[in-house]
Amino acid sequence: MTIYLKPFVRRAGILAAGALLAQTALSGAVFAEDRAELMAKHRGGTMTLAAVSAAGTIDPMINYTAQFWQLYQMTYDGLVKFKQAGGTEGFEIVPSIAEAIPEPTNDGKTYLFKIRKGIKFSNGKDLMPSDVVASFQRIFKVKGPTMGSFYSGIVGADKCIADGATCTLEGGVVGDDAAGTVTINLVAPDSEIFSKLAVPHASILPADAPAADAGTTPIPGTGAYYFDSYNPTEQLVMKRNPHFKEWSADAQPDGFADEIVYKFGLTEEATINAIINGQIDWMYDTPPADRLPEIGAKYASQVHLDPLAAFWYAPMNTNLAPFDNVKVRQAVNYALDRDALVGLFGGEALAQPTCQILPPDFPGHVDDCIYSAEPGPEWAGPDMDKAKALIEESGTKGQKVTVIAEDNATSRGIGTYIQSVLTDLGYDASMKAVSPNIQFTYIQNTNNNVQISVSQWYMDYPAASNFLNVLLSCASFTPGSDASINMAGYCNKDLDAKMKEAMTLALTDPEGANAKWAEIDKGFMEQAPLAPLFTPKSVNFTSARLGNYLFNKQNRWIVSQSWVQ
Repeated sequence: MTIYLKPFVRRAGILAAGALLAQTALSGAVFAEDRAELMAKHRGGTMTLAAVSAAGTIDPMINYTAQFWQLYQMTYDGLVKFKQAGGTEGFEIVPSIAEAIPEPTNDGKTYLFKIRKGIKFSNGKDLMPSDVVASFQRIFKVKGPTMGSFYSGIVGADKCIADGATCTLEGGVVGDDAAGTVTINLVAPDSEIFSKLAVPHASILPADAPAADAGTTPIPGTGAYYFDSYNPTEQLVMKRNPHFKEWSADAQPDGFADEIVYKFGLTEEATINAIINGQIDWMYDTPPADRLPEIGAKYASQVHLDPLAAFWYAPMNTNLAPFDNVKVRQAVNYALDRDALVGLFGGEALAQPTCQILPPDFPGHVDDCIYSAEPGPEWAGPDMDKAKALIEESGTKGQKVTVIAEDNATSRGIGTYIQSVLTDLGYDASMKAVSPNIQFTYIQNTNNNVQISVSQWYMDYPAASNFLNVLLSCASFTPGSDASINMAGYCNKDLDAKMKEAMTLALTDPEGANAKWAEIDKGFMEQAPLAPLFTPKSVNFTSARLGNYLFNKQNRWIVSQSWVQ
């Protein structure tokens, strides 16, 4: 039977909200201007973080999780970077390995970067332009998940996508060690090029970094910290980079803690208790809904509620039965009670229902919900009668369907709910929980024959293409790969062409481009390769001893800028 929203579930979220919302202002703590004085006062100590699970490979060019992207901010650098500052300042792109952000030449297709002198990797080697060239080649050698969506516009990328092993990007990325410069040539102008260069997949690594996924072996970086050791079943240890000298507080500020230990394997309940007892300083996972009233009331000053440009969704494999039938995919969207899903996440203060891909207050978003009891700008409720009629028309009743979720409290609850909806629609449905350490790559690989799963998407940068093009373009589907972010396996050449038009239009008419993105969002939802569930907020629970909590809207809490003394 369908799990309908119980009043006590919604009430728990409301009770928690009263305490949590009062603390929202705490998320924007001001970082004092006199950093030297603060460093003298607060530098040192060990900060301890915790998560139910690790997030897979430690390789910054392959990992595609918010959990580890947060850590890469203080361990790796690109030519440019998102500013390490609180609030919306985090959307600003600043020079990092490069001395400055260059102006384009050659009709917007060429960029000449001057590389800073004196930057060293954590192994003591000097960073050279040749390392930059090798790093861009490596994106294709390791078959990075965004090689086709982010970096396909570099000259020579087409050959590298076809054969990564022999990738040279000849004419596309050219380094000159003597002059200290790197030139990037594009096939066509790209309005989002600096955003793509600012994410961890474009990290500059040593030229001798392995040409395959490094897995659990840390790769030297240029950040204030380096990964000292990593065991996904136990912990990740970060230490001060002994060769680091701050070249830009905006791009890579020096950190406060001497050591950061990230523990894996504790349950959410155990971690909350450890934070209360001062044994752990922060938890990655969302606190269970039934603990929110307690921590919001008793530990209000330690709770931080932060908005996110993100959504939880259920990708449906359009190449496997029953979801190769568009009527089935549409039926799932009609059947979902998104209020119930919000309740499972913690209540209306922590999430809001959605039935479209682009999140609210995001470029290209226009309120629109076609899968609702009352279609219109907002979701009004499920339409189970419409859903069951579509299933009857599809002729797929009785088939076996397995939902794959992460093995943590929130994801298990959502996966179980989706299983119950599929059962009500007439399927032989089950739910399988997989360790969060491998679930994200598992559901991407077509060899695992995943039919439907529970996933989340947090923006890489604030552009509509980062949701629609990355998640659903033909280029983002790579069969047999752990890095195939188009988990629906959906390829619509007409919508692909429209996305390319929108990205080109953004160079001259951003507002016009956003209007096109709104149409594209609706176009994808009509075909329903995924089911949007809700847009979340981030609930961060920290220890009483942790100070200077700064939330960056681009990359979340800035770990290096908090202290624990």
